[in-house]
Formats: sequence, C-alpha cells, structure tokens
Amino acid sequence: MVNITGLVKPEDPFIDLVETIINQQLSDKAAATIFGRFKKLFPEEKITAEKLLKIPDEKIREAGISYSKIKYIKGIAQQIKNKKLNLKNLENLSDEDVINELVKLKGIGAWTAEMYLMFTLARPDVFSAGDLGLQNAIVKLYKIKQKPTRERLLEISIKWSPYRTTASRILWRSLDLK
Repeated sequence: MVNITGLVKPEDPFIDLVETIINQQLSDKAAATIFGRFKKLFPEEKITAEKLLKIPDEKIREAGISYSKIKYIKGIAQQIKNKKLNLKNLENLSDEDVINELVKLKGIGAWTAEMYLMFTLARPDVFSAGDLGLQNAIVKLYKIKQKPTRERLLEISIKWSPYRTTASRILWRSLDLK
C-alpha cells in the first residue's frame, strides 16, 4: 500500500523523543542547529540511551542544550537503560493513552507528546492546540482578531478529522507563505 500522507515512522523512537525535547520552545532553525551539534557528540555511532548517559552534562551543554533539558533526556535514557520504559510499546496504544504515558515523564508535556504522536508514531489525526505556530496559522487563515481559546481551536480542527496531522503540516507551511 502506498503512503500518500507523507507520514513516515522514524527508525528510533528514543532519538526522536530526545530531539522533540531539545526542540521545545525553539524556532525550527535554532532547534535544527542545536540538534545537529548534539548528534556530533556521537561521531559514527548510533545515539543510544547508554551512550547518552556516558556523555558529561557539560559536553551536552556546549551543544546548546539547557541543563533542564539535559536532565530530562538523561532521565528518560536512564529509564530505558533500567528497562522501566520501552518506547516501542507506545505504538500499540491509543493516542490518548500515549499522551497519558508520555506526560508521566519529567520534561514532557502535552505539546511534546502530541509532536511524538505526529512525527514519531505517524498518527494521522493529531492536532496540538497548544502549538504557537498552529495558533498563529489559524488566526491568519480565519482572520481572527484575538488569539482563540483552546476550545475554539479544537472546534475548528475537528473539521479536519481524521487528517488533523496533515492539516497541521499545511498550517505550519502556510506561515512561510506571504
């Protein structure tokens, strides 16, 4: 079967979750630069929980990652190493259950869990009402004078179900257009 959604699951959910945490509260450009520096800490090696735990915090900080994010990604790496967390198990859960499981982890809120659903698990019907880019795109598209409430954003997004992830990608892209 051909995948026309453009949604492709990455090979390693751990790397994706780490990248999503690093990307929190950053512009796409800044996030890409910082994650690029982070990947260079693992020359010619796959990024794993065990390898991440061996890198000194100061070395990770030099890549541009805040100490709080270092604490979060190392905490998750430790749980994976100790077999208390298996990200592959999330694939079989509902969207709501994935969010509920992920937000139990320190450093992960609804936005990070929703991005994980969209980009790592390639779920087709996810809308992140807390995403500033999506909020701005909807304000622009609907010519709304003030920032809509979460409830209003969800009300608008329901029209795009069951393809809200694709709609979100279009909305983000629309911000690059004049």
